[in-house]
Amino acid sequence: MAEELRGTIASTLFRNPENGWSVVDIRAQGDMVTVVGSLPELSAGETCLFSGDWVEHPQYGRQFRAAGCQIQTPTTLRGIERFLGSGLIKGLGPSTARQIVEAFGHQALDVLSEQPERLMEISGIGKVRCRQISESYQKQHALRKVMVFLQTYGLSTGLSEKISKLYRERAEEVIRNNPYQLIDDIDGVGFLTADRIALSLGFPEDGEYRLRSGLKYALAEASLSQGHTYVPRPYLIGRAAELLRCGPALLENSLSELVLRRELTVEDIDGEEGVFLPDAFSCEWEIAKRLTRLNMTSQQMIAAHVRQQIARFEKERSIRFSPTQRDAVLEATQAGVLVITGGPGTGKTTLINCILYVLGDEEETLLAAPTGRAAKRMAEATGREARTIHRLLEFGGEDGQFQRDRENPLDCACLVIDEVSMVDIYLMRSLLRAVNPGTRLILVGDKDQLPSVGPGNVLGDILASGCIPQRRLTEIFRQDDHSMIVHNAHRINRGELPVLNARAGDFFFERKQSPGDAAQTIVSLCTTRLPGFLGNPQESIKGIQVLSHTKKGACGVHQLNQLLQQALNPALPDAQEMVYGETVFRRGDKVIHIKNNYQLHWEGPGSEEGEGVFNGDVGYITRIDPEGRMLTVLFDEERSVDYEYAQLDELELAYCLSVHKSQGSEFDAVVMPVVGGHRLLLNRNLFYTAVTRARRLVVLVGYEDAIAAMVHNSRDQRRYTALARRLVQAPDAHP
Repeated sequence: MAEELRGTIASTLFRNPENGWSVVDIRAQGDMVTVVGSLPELSAGETCLFSGDWVEHPQYGRQFRAAGCQIQTPTTLRGIERFLGSGLIKGLGPSTARQIVEAFGHQALDVLSEQPERLMEISGIGKVRCRQISESYQKQHALRKVMVFLQTYGLSTGLSEKISKLYRERAEEVIRNNPYQLIDDIDGVGFLTADRIALSLGFPEDGEYRLRSGLKYALAEASLSQGHTYVPRPYLIGRAAELLRCGPALLENSLSELVLRRELTVEDIDGEEGVFLPDAFSCEWEIAKRLTRLNMTSQQMIAAHVRQQIARFEKERSIRFSPTQRDAVLEATQAGVLVITGGPGTGKTTLINCILYVLGDEEETLLAAPTGRAAKRMAEATGREARTIHRLLEFGGEDGQFQRDRENPLDCACLVIDEVSMVDIYLMRSLLRAVNPGTRLILVGDKDQLPSVGPGNVLGDILASGCIPQRRLTEIFRQDDHSMIVHNAHRINRGELPVLNARAGDFFFERKQSPGDAAQTIVSLCTTRLPGFLGNPQESIKGIQVLSHTKKGACGVHQLNQLLQQALNPALPDAQEMVYGETVFRRGDKVIHIKNNYQLHWEGPGSEEGEGVFNGDVGYITRIDPEGRMLTVLFDEERSVDYEYAQLDELELAYCLSVHKSQGSEFDAVVMPVVGGHRLLLNRNLFYTAVTRARRLVVLVGYEDAIAAMVHNSRDQRRYTALARRLVQAPDAHP
């Protein structure tokens, strides 16, 4: 149960105006106490009632972490004077505040509220200044009332601050009229929060606002959490009925109303009505149109010349292409768009290098991938510059948009995108908008890996449509006599059990009796056994990555990160560290950025700099400034980013990653717990993705039957998407 702490604000030591995260000193029962949390803008002299818990900070000692804050009107003359002179009210400084308290005593605040003209009784306050003070006080008083109103309904202080900033003194009126408007207007307010407020205010459970908002929420949630771009109408009605606890008939009427208002879009798909969010509907149409147009505007090269160049490349590299590979290179020089797909060891990288060799002038060819890690790997494999798609499209500017678009397209003759399975529909649309007609587009990926975290199934749908030229590589080339990683990856993909613990191999299994035993073995592997096995212990630790299928449990991401941090980067008396929530960040920690932040500034080699750090970027903490409450992370060994304390909710430890977060990366060694779990989380697709992240070594720890369960579970959760359908249809039929 939360504790309460009442005190008077002495000073604000730190405050982030974006989210309200604050560090304040208060006087409580004669003692000075530090309070931290998302708080409203507080002034010296104000009395507040905080709710929360006491915590012990390793550097700053005992603190009160506030979850809520109720501002109370100061009652003492000293408190009133400090509040008025805090600088919160325009036109009022400490000297004038003292005069007001001396003139009106305990009634000073009542005078400001009800008889502000009496301020002119004080020497130095004329009509203009009186109006300025009165208006500023009334505005601050109204905002304080708004904050109290919002926190009454369980909103956090940070969220309350966002709402009051947007609506100002109208906040209470707007919310009482329609709390569901918050969902559209305020980032961070979802249906569940708005619904709690609405029901507390007495809105009926079958009210039209509630039903319509619930339907839109259920559809958006299906898109964000499961990657659907549409869902069948009965599916949506069922999800919304469960959420809203109401009958389907009511929802049918509300859904029809949303379609009439064009807030949702419906289409007959294979005899069943599919329901789309309008942006997802138009996004898949636009991708289909742009891909089709690019495919129809190819600049074909002379086939005989291409074959000569392929032969020359083979001779220079001392290799021999298969007929499928030669056909793929030739197709890349004839088609406007080509998709190359294949598993590990099938020669995708060699094929890309040959295509680049044949095309020639590297200044006219651009290379990109969805993540920094994938782009770096692409650059190493090709010997050419490769960027993330966001950097390629020059994300930034005052409005936080892609600078490369229809009006300012990319200047290139050929564009090669790797790891396309990771690209969702919205990033693909932005990419295609920046590609000029006549540009060659080569999309490379592995169709058997996990689909994108965001909505859509771009690579899978393009391949399924059959409308875009594609070449699938199946022959295995990258495999020596002793390597089992590539061999086992293909066995898994075919539904066959991997070969474990082959002599002198690189694919091992350690049998354990419980998840706890498996977790301890994983720590031992990462700290002592594998670093020596891989070579230089100091460097090889960075090449070891633990991957888990789940966040929870003894072998989940959260628990393994804590165990691995304790073993690899323990607390030391002189170690630099910073506590945020349940996480302790230390200098040298491996961390991952977990949400797209388009405004976060980074500095690169030389004078290079820019904005944007993205979900999945992995780096190491290079500096912690406890006094300034900041830390610095180096991403991809080149981009340095400073995080203020309030931004640390965007970082997590990365000694262990989820398999989804590992996409686009390769590691020297992959260690994976295999201890069972929910069937939806343990499937062949996920297992294959994890194994194919390893270059030199795979170690599985746990139960044989868990391995068998994953291999034999080929039932991936279906994604409802319509891009394949759009490509088959005439794209120009839709505006």
